[in-house]
Amino acid sequence: MTFKKPFLVLVLLFGTLLAQAQKYDFVVAKDGSGNFKTVQEAINAVPDFRKNTTTIFIKNGTYKEKLTLPTTKTAVKMIGEDVKKTILTFDDYASKKNRFGEEMGTTGSTSFFVFGDDFTAENLTFENSSGPVGQAVAVRIDGDKVMFQNCRFLGFQDTLYPHGERSRQYYKNCYIEGTTDFIFGWSTAVFENCEIFAKKGGNFITAASTLEGAPYGFVFLNCRLTGDAPEKSFYLGRPWRPFAKTVFLNTYLGKHIKPEGWHNWNKPEAEKQVLYAEYNSSGPGTSKTERVKWATQLTAEQAKDYTLEKIFKDWNPLAVKPAAQVGK
Repeated sequence: MTFKKPFLVLVLLFGTLLAQAQKYDFVVAKDGSGNFKTVQEAINAVPDFRKNTTTIFIKNGTYKEKLTLPTTKTAVKMIGEDVKKTILTFDDYASKKNRFGEEMGTTGSTSFFVFGDDFTAENLTFENSSGPVGQAVAVRIDGDKVMFQNCRFLGFQDTLYPHGERSRQYYKNCYIEGTTDFIFGWSTAVFENCEIFAKKGGNFITAASTLEGAPYGFVFLNCRLTGDAPEKSFYLGRPWRPFAKTVFLNTYLGKHIKPEGWHNWNKPEAEKQVLYAEYNSSGPGTSKTERVKWATQLTAEQAKDYTLEKIFKDWNPLAVKPAAQVGK
């Protein structure tokens, strides 16, 4: 028996779709070979307040969409086909006018809002493509227990916005780039084995606004601070709010880091309230003699407090949980 080529193509396509359906709940593909052509359609299709994980596989392509994951969409996992070829992007920025002639503002510029709890993303690029036009957020995160693994965050000023005051976030093997305050916000966020790339034209990496009394803010573990910015042009951070906490442990600091390390944002009172600290830094950006006097060099004993277990308490982002246990 012989089969014509169109028939074989249909069989192969059906087999591919069947395999995808067995592995993922939804598939997004611009060419129509999945369940949806847009990412937002797939998010909207997730039943509200699921206890089980809903997996969304996104095929390679550039998806220009302003995305929102609502609070009702819990335990969503989005997986890209290839981190450098699966790009979620939009191009709003703070001074851009909306249809009523009003400026969008920093939050309004966001390309992807993450409000749902227990969200996970893998192998995806998140971008604000508006360029060097001031504040322009790629991702704002308010949900709790949010994890990004092998993801990229592209932008200029205010690229990544860990916003939720009670939000816990974990970034593993990620790439984050920007110019000024490109990691900023209130959340407790751990960045492990990440590359933090400072682009020329900027001067501050972080701008934490940690709540008063919160034990942790931004924690960088075994990261690399790289960039194409000029030598000694970048501060590690400045306090958006006076109780900012930002700590770098076992991190490589490139030559673009200023010897003084930290800036008080012209708020002398913040020097008594912030926790800006390092432990076992390496690279040309390190300095134990020229750092500002109000920064801290942690002891080995103090560094032991910076583990995922101590920072995240009852949430272990690396634990493999049965689907039925995901969520609240």
